[in-house]
Amino acid sequence: MSLLEAKKPPLFISEPLTGDAVSQSLSLLSGILKSSYGPAGRLKQLHNGVGGCVCTTSQCSALLGHLCVSQPVLRVLAASVRSHVSRFSDCGLFTAILCCGFIENFRSLSVAPFTVIKISKHLLSLCMEHLKSEACGCRVPVDFSSVETLVCLVRSVLTSKPACMLNQTEVDHLTSLVLKAFIFTVPRHIETNAVLGKCVIIPVKGRRVVDSAVLPGLLIETLEIQSGKPLAVKRTGSNMIKIALFSVSMAGDGFTPEEGTLAVHHGVSLEASELHQLLSVGKQLVQDEVGVVVCQKVMHPSLKQYLKESGVVAVDRAGLALVGPLGRMTGTRPPIASIHSFSPVCYGSLKDLCIESFASKHFLHLIPEDTVICSLILCNRSETAWDELKRVCETAEHVLQLTVKEPLALLGGGCTETHLASYIRHKSSSLPASTFRDLGCSQTQYQLVADGFCRSLESVARYLSHNGEEILTDMVYGHCWVVPSGSPRVSKWSDVVSKCGCGVNGNTEDLGWTFLQGQSGSPVIQGCPKEPSVKAAVLLTLDCFAAKCSGLQVALETANLILDLSYIIEDQN
Repeated sequence: MSLLEAKKPPLFISEPLTGDAVSQSLSLLSGILKSSYGPAGRLKQLHNGVGGCVCTTSQCSALLGHLCVSQPVLRVLAASVRSHVSRFSDCGLFTAILCCGFIENFRSLSVAPFTVIKISKHLLSLCMEHLKSEACGCRVPVDFSSVETLVCLVRSVLTSKPACMLNQTEVDHLTSLVLKAFIFTVPRHIETNAVLGKCVIIPVKGRRVVDSAVLPGLLIETLEIQSGKPLAVKRTGSNMIKIALFSVSMAGDGFTPEEGTLAVHHGVSLEASELHQLLSVGKQLVQDEVGVVVCQKVMHPSLKQYLKESGVVAVDRAGLALVGPLGRMTGTRPPIASIHSFSPVCYGSLKDLCIESFASKHFLHLIPEDTVICSLILCNRSETAWDELKRVCETAEHVLQLTVKEPLALLGGGCTETHLASYIRHKSSSLPASTFRDLGCSQTQYQLVADGFCRSLESVARYLSHNGEEILTDMVYGHCWVVPSGSPRVSKWSDVVSKCGCGVNGNTEDLGWTFLQGQSGSPVIQGCPKEPSVKAAVLLTLDCFAAKCSGLQVALETANLILDLSYIIEDQN
């Protein structure tokens, strides 16, 4: 007889942000994220307590995916950031660090949370209006007739993660490959509801990064076809290759006990019946002049041998990840889902088929007539570096896709954050009295919240530095400047700084530099130039406009949600 335990009452925690446990957990998570931020971020090694793979990374999605967060408050923060990253791929650490900064700065104010939330929402609206106005000096228009700005965007993503362990030559090579792959995915014929294609990443570990390559079409790894042998494949009268794509198992195991009871006549072999049906399918495919058969799952060896003897290339175990891109590329959408009845209209077509070899791997290269699908053969020296590089290349591709929808970028290197802080300080000092009445707050309360808002933005820029460098901001453009560690104290900062964080401004004029301490700042007395003084070809550091705007909104909304928590109720059973 089992022992029954009495139910425990739920645990009520009032004003959770005032408790030491929440403060310590928030401080710990914030420290992990801040120390991982930017190209000089410190790597984190994550593994579970019972063995398994070890993840070395500084990327937000990997960090939050491997960290076990138990505090309810932190789970809210982590869930918000993960949701942002799932939609935009980029600016995850920016969002998380900014959110932590808002919480830390706002909760120390002697202003009621309800008032803080109203004022901070107004400040966010000022930021978004500024970022979306043509007068904003942080915005960089993206011209798709030139690759200069696109190169800067991709390079900024690739160089932001040190665990990839890339040198300058490798960054240049991968930048060109990612851009080439993206261009392959853009449809040649623009329709009303045009959809971008897909780049499929093929792993080749243990090789040099510069061995990476991009090919139009799809590569499917095969162990049965060796390189060096001519590949004879059936073609139609128009010199095209018919292809049949099956999503159903072709292994002769079509019946499973879970599906119910099947009545079989005495003397009838179920396996032989299934094989007979499969061979009938093979005969139909041969009669229909199909040249390539691809099965998502397993194909019966007898069927595979029959197709091979009939001059048909047969590939099985293609996997779910390849079926979608392959169906779109060849026109076989949806794939054939039954071996008992299908029509020739289900077939797709290929322009050509050949064998490619990389390292010790052999691939079937399926080449379409008009491709929006391509394959990126991605190489790196170690498995850890390859895993990080794969995530970074996927992020770069997503950033380019987002930029197509909204052809803008934001200045990186901390310059957008410090510029916005300068703009908000300037703007909040000249608001009419009616604004404070509408918000139901005093001017003093507004200035306190605005200062906390600006310090949070500036702190994100400061955390790009991890080696003891001094951080400056200028009074003209409000950009972020890094003084190299160990630089001597000089009377003119222009002697030790050459370019701002984003690279758009040089030290050719006296910009009135001051230390960025996060406590005070100088208002911008002149807007940033609309045209950069340094051309994009000089490699600016840029951020994705859509991802950063979303990150700013998510960070504040999540911080406000957490600040508004008055109780946490936990079930103890």
